Amino acid sequence: MSFNPLLIAQQIYAELAPCGITAVATCMTRLRVTINDKRKFDLAKLKAITGVLGVVDTPDQIQIIIGPGKVNQVYEQFMLLFNAEVTTSTSIAAGSQKSATSSKDIKEQLKQKNATPFKLFLKKLANIFIPMIPAFIGCGLILGIVNILAKTLTPEMLGGVAFDQSTIGIILKLLGGGITFGLALFAGLNASKEFGGTPILGGVLAAVLTMPDLAKLTIFGEHAVPGRGGIIAVLFVCIFAAWLEKRLRKIIPVSLDLFVTPTLVLLIAGFLAIFILQPIGGIISDAITNGSKLAVDHGGPVVGFILSAAFLPLVMTGLHQGLTPIHAELIKTTGSTVLLPILAMAGAGQVGAALAVWMKTKNEKLKHIIKSGIVVGFLGVGEPLIYGVTLPLFRPFIAACIGGGLGGAFVATFKLGATGLGISGLPLTLLIHNGMLMYLAAILIAYVGGFIATWLIGFDDSVFE
Repeated sequence: MSFNPLLIAQQIYAELAPCGITAVATCMTRLRVTINDKRKFDLAKLKAITGVLGVVDTPDQIQIIIGPGKVNQVYEQFMLLFNAEVTTSTSIAAGSQKSATSSKDIKEQLKQKNATPFKLFLKKLANIFIPMIPAFIGCGLILGIVNILAKTLTPEMLGGVAFDQSTIGIILKLLGGGITFGLALFAGLNASKEFGGTPILGGVLAAVLTMPDLAKLTIFGEHAVPGRGGIIAVLFVCIFAAWLEKRLRKIIPVSLDLFVTPTLVLLIAGFLAIFILQPIGGIISDAITNGSKLAVDHGGPVVGFILSAAFLPLVMTGLHQGLTPIHAELIKTTGSTVLLPILAMAGAGQVGAALAVWMKTKNEKLKHIIKSGIVVGFLGVGEPLIYGVTLPLFRPFIAACIGGGLGGAFVATFKLGATGLGISGLPLTLLIHNGMLMYLAAILIAYVGGFIATWLIGFDDSVFE
């Protein structure tokens, strides 16, 4: 059956509308729907919809896994349905205040019970970088193409000019470097918006931290360094500025708010940023960069195994969202992230484990689930296999972690780095700047490791009967 985004959106909406939809968002692979009353939510019916690869039930959202590219099409159709319903509901909202109160109370109780401040903070961090992921992918792939062509095309073939010094090569490098050049500004805009401030003020403060004239200042006996602290410093400054702005708007008269509030925010947050927050951000940024390099350089395969093997449990808790700014900071400061290729092996271990289950099981339902999720698994989207296959069987999940760990150990041994983020699996190969073939070998090791570990450990597929 061909992919039909309208039909999928209609079926999802039909299942979730009775639960009281309050918000809809999307990321690279998932449609994220916030509902009021989970007591009316039927997980099995949602999973049974053709085109839905899996469903994750978090404390504050229903996350429906559809896959890269396709999720945007479903999101557009879903929003048409949702907005039409909101428009209709608004006209009768005045007469339904009391009936809505109970569902709102239920929603708030669920949030207070399940959503810890730390997880909410990590969610906000993730929301800062999710809009930038397409740019990370596009720029990273362009740099990957430059890397391939620079190694393939010799100066003799180009009239004595190296490819990366040719007109086309320079233009491609400019396009590929666009995300890192503007990363601080983009992060500032999104961080201010996410934490309740005015986006452009966050963008201005982020720009100030990277201005060349900053080097003319001497702070605590040392020259200030434009861009020091990278993303970490920008996040500190913009989160503080958003907090300050909200407080100022409560005390400044409305007649003066437009003039006084932004001026005070820029003055107070700006001075604090230059003298305190940027130096602190610089210390933390250096610690992250040097710590990651030290761990991979000296820990080697042991660290690689531990990081990759532990990544899937981290994903299940949602704590992996906190790694996104670390990847971005590493790309900003060193040109690549050594962590992403290591962590990507976790998904490859899932693929190997799922293939072993598919070959060994006699359960046709389980075979069908694996067939539905294995292709996107190769492409780096692991949720359908995690939540649909290995986690329910449990032992294959452990085996997948082992396979991923073996691949991660191999990646760490050769210190492979990625110039972008947002993709995983086989597509990530194009972002590896220092050993694409070695990365493919690591994926193969993770596939085989997950497969063999699952075959040896075994599983009980009676849960699918």
